[in-house]
Amino acid sequence: MGEAVQEEKNAVVYPEEQHPAKAFGWAARDSSGHLSPFRFSRRSTGDDDVRLKILYCGVCHSDLHMIKNEWGGTVYPVVPGHEIVGEVTEVGGRVKKFKEGDRVGVGCIVGSCGTCDSCEKGFENHCAKWVLTYGATDRDGTTTYGGYSNTLVAPERYVVRYPDSLPLDKGAPLLCAGITVFRPMKHHGLNEPGKHIGVVGLGGLGHVAVRFAKAFGMKVTVISTSSSKEREAIDKFKADGFLSSNDADQMKAAEGTLDGIIDTVSAVHPLGPLFALLKSDATLVLVGLPDKPLEVAPFSLVRGGKKLAGSCIGGMADTQEMLDFAGKHGITADVEVIPVDYLNTAMDRLARNDVKYRFVIDVGNSLKAD
Repeated sequence: MGEAVQEEKNAVVYPEEQHPAKAFGWAARDSSGHLSPFRFSRRSTGDDDVRLKILYCGVCHSDLHMIKNEWGGTVYPVVPGHEIVGEVTEVGGRVKKFKEGDRVGVGCIVGSCGTCDSCEKGFENHCAKWVLTYGATDRDGTTTYGGYSNTLVAPERYVVRYPDSLPLDKGAPLLCAGITVFRPMKHHGLNEPGKHIGVVGLGGLGHVAVRFAKAFGMKVTVISTSSSKEREAIDKFKADGFLSSNDADQMKAAEGTLDGIIDTVSAVHPLGPLFALLKSDATLVLVGLPDKPLEVAPFSLVRGGKKLAGSCIGGMADTQEMLDFAGKHGITADVEVIPVDYLNTAMDRLARNDVKYRFVIDVGNSLKAD
């Protein structure tokens, strides 16, 4: 009852003519990160918009950072969630790609300028004016709210078709975790059969990276500080090898063997030993987001002409290509499906890395406004 009262006190009410569509979700109101029921409203469906009923939404580690304002700049109340899958309930008059009843997904962005060099090349994720799915300023000046809610409206350009062959719950994390690892593999030529890739970390991003790499026909070695993950990496995810980064002898023996590395670790860790694993002219790609700077010794790059790169999600064409590829090869995430009222416990567990490997909220069956 207390949360219901708080929900009404914190509701955001926009003018009826501007935002007539009622919505319901769970929001954090301050940096404690505690999530509770929240009533708000979304804009009406414009000519270029797609409205969807949200059925599942993945829980990304960035959601935890945002609700606790660990990166700074969080605007409260914040409704997290950018791994969104559901069913189209309404389309605008100019929408061509979707119709009512279609299965669709929405990822990390719901807007960009559409005219800059990045947007014209299909890299909306590099647009300086991108609009994040939650916690950002939308085109009408209001704050965006994410997928921990029952409904969403987004421009057609930022909605992707969801493959019929994939289950909605296990595929939801692909809208962030999937594209985050797929895009740099494709961009850096780490999708060529026979090449040898290293995947650092076997968590929410890492286990999906292994599955994509194996589907590309690559040789995969998992690199982890936890030697206990070796059997899981090889037996469950079919990695070809495993390196314990704490074992100096193992790391030394593997020097110069990898055509590239995808580094998914979000904690501070040494990069020098990883560069040593690379062949000449190969690339280490960072997709994890440590909260402190990482040190790079110049000699570890100069010797062998090695490269350090970063990658952030992907554009809309890449996201659709990733989903289609996942549908063809049956690639999903390993998930623990939870009801919405388990969210605060899930966040506590996520902070302790106590999940294998992604939480996914059963929005359709557990988020009720009444």
